[in-house]
Amino acid sequence: MQASQRTVTKKLIEFGWDEPDTAFMRRHAAQMEETPFDGCVFHLTHTTSEGKPANFAWECWGKRAFTEAELRPALEDLKAARFRRFKHNFLRFNTVPADIDWFDDFSAVLNNARLAARIAREGKCAGVLFDIEQYNEPLFNYQRQRDAGTKSWEEYSAQVRRRGREVMQAFQQGYPGLKVLLTFGYCLPWAQSQGGKRPLKECDYGLLAPFLDGMVDAVSGRARLIDGHELSYGFREPALFAKAYQTMKRELLPIVADPRKYARVFSFSFGIWMDLDWPNSGWHTDDPNKNPHPPAQFETLVREALRVADEYVWIYSETPRWWSEEGKPLRLPEEYIEALRRAKGG
Repeated sequence: MQASQRTVTKKLIEFGWDEPDTAFMRRHAAQMEETPFDGCVFHLTHTTSEGKPANFAWECWGKRAFTEAELRPALEDLKAARFRRFKHNFLRFNTVPADIDWFDDFSAVLNNARLAARIAREGKCAGVLFDIEQYNEPLFNYQRQRDAGTKSWEEYSAQVRRRGREVMQAFQQGYPGLKVLLTFGYCLPWAQSQGGKRPLKECDYGLLAPFLDGMVDAVSGRARLIDGHELSYGFREPALFAKAYQTMKRELLPIVADPRKYARVFSFSFGIWMDLDWPNSGWHTDDPNKNPHPPAQFETLVREALRVADEYVWIYSETPRWWSEEGKPLRLPEEYIEALRRAKGG
């Protein structure tokens, strides 16, 4: 049965600049569960050799292989978090620092993927949030690869597909049956290719398509991939969600190597940026109706996204904080909290 045909309860996931680590989750589980969410994206903190805290998510895609011992304190905090309702948490895994080429030794990346997934499983999480954004290096841009001058697009895409297969296998070794929520799936290279009119080898994220082909190849059992469709951050018209869903489900199939398996193992989600474009538009806590997403519009968008999505909708924010060390939301008008409650309940 295809993911889109299953009867599921739709869920809201929080993912923003108030992203907690596991120590925060242990201390503030009750506060977090006062929100309308069903879970959140979180990260693992470890201690460097200099005794300073550092974020695993920003170091996992490189030459350094983490050990279980380094991340054990974070896992123990996660296990100690007394969640009753937050059953859909996702451990963040970035493609950073990306200081290796696709043809280099990938053993550290695979070790870290396996370890992250195992921690997510032992912490009773839904799975991994796989953030594929090129924060440090143009990982998925063929023309900017180290050996693009001597290796063809075909050679690189074959190698990248192999790496996608290996990464997904590593995730499943650590957590059989996990969900991998991608910030972008095939929707991003499809959009950059202008609906297939532009060659993937010329697109900034062109190599993401063969990487996802490899992930699809490797999916087994109950494991699932989820296109988070970050492209919907700026949607202001509810009808755009249904259109985007059809794009993910059908229109982008020309860049998918195995459309039949894709239909079986992929489901479709949406991200909504609550404080949309705040650096330019501001974030108005005194008069929320001045924001690009006023509360009433925000509610309408979230309700429609939940209706259309297969299972998940995630809410992104930068300025407001849904939870804090102070035990309460910060810079978050009550109107937005109530908007989410109504959208989810209605």
